[in-house]
Amino acid sequence: MSDDEGNKEEKELDLTSPDVVTKYKSAAEIVNKALQTVVPQCKPGVKVVDLCEKGDVFIREQAGSVYKNVKKKIERGVAFPTCISVNNTVCHFSPLASDETVLEENDIVKIDMGCHIDGFIAVVAHTHVIQEGPITGRAADVIAAANTAAEVALRLVRPGKNNKDVTEAIQKVAAAYDCKIVEGVLSHQLKQFVIDGNKVILSVANPETRVDDAEFEENEVYAVDIVTSTGEGKPRLLDERQTTVYKRAVDKNYHLKMKSSRFIFSEISQKFPIMPFSARALEEKRARLGLVECVNHDLLQPYPVLHEKPGDLVAHIKFTVLLMPNGSDRITSHPLQQLQSTKNIDNDSEIKAWLALGTRTKKKGGGKKKKGKKTDAQEDPAEAIPMDQE
Repeated sequence: MSDDEGNKEEKELDLTSPDVVTKYKSAAEIVNKALQTVVPQCKPGVKVVDLCEKGDVFIREQAGSVYKNVKKKIERGVAFPTCISVNNTVCHFSPLASDETVLEENDIVKIDMGCHIDGFIAVVAHTHVIQEGPITGRAADVIAAANTAAEVALRLVRPGKNNKDVTEAIQKVAAAYDCKIVEGVLSHQLKQFVIDGNKVILSVANPETRVDDAEFEENEVYAVDIVTSTGEGKPRLLDERQTTVYKRAVDKNYHLKMKSSRFIFSEISQKFPIMPFSARALEEKRARLGLVECVNHDLLQPYPVLHEKPGDLVAHIKFTVLLMPNGSDRITSHPLQQLQSTKNIDNDSEIKAWLALGTRTKKKGGGKKKKGKKTDAQEDPAEAIPMDQE
């Protein structure tokens, strides 16, 4: 293969290829619909595991129905298993089939899920409160903090801007609502079959967690992940047995000693060679035994279930954004309930200035705009704040 051919093949794997853009948007359409399916079913008395399973089944079935008649078989399905984390639970709660946890009235429910088509990933997370009418009090504050931080991040994750700018801005937004951005949450660049790319936006900068400075570039894709808390924003792992979401570490090798471990690792390698998965999809008894040795020897990367203190409220909003030549295109979202926050940010000039930024790129040379699809956050229905065009 010549260098030109190699470069061409490499080039086709990013947003310069219309086919790649279509696959990202197809995955986004499926995951948005999956969220629309799960949210109305979040009712008192409903088992969390049943909702997680419904989300995963919907994504698998919908993804399986697209790109069926192509010559070359393509991988498609769940890119991140459905997780439903309630109240002070921060993330990654996707319990095993035997779990009896049910939702209750006034629970703050965080739904997190992902879909991929040919390895091109769209992820989304949304926060829903199980109650009728507007959301008020601190619940409204923590959700509004996450939503406004997400809107600000959307305007700062753009070519020429830096990841540090986003980290600083979202913390200022959360503080305006008397909330904290939760530590340890990373927003990753997405690439084909890579859910945790090397370019990263840190939620909170501190001495223990450092990431390389990075500038956003045209044709990149990011999963922007915002988690806010009314507490300290320093979540803890309370019980390792709650961890059920894992991802195979493709660069690690080890000869497992236990038969159950070898059996489970073989099943994982066949079913989930690259994307994160829930242990619920494995045979439960064998999984419990076999996963421990796999994790101990770094063959699997665990996604731990983390908690803030009891009584703290946590909100989560995550979206996928394509940095297209004509601007940032937010392809995953879900409308929020009506929020009546106790805080007013209208007088905060810095936040207002960020929100006034457009998401479209001004073309040099002052040529006529081409008619085409709306890209301004897809005229996002989740938009809580009017968006001024640049």
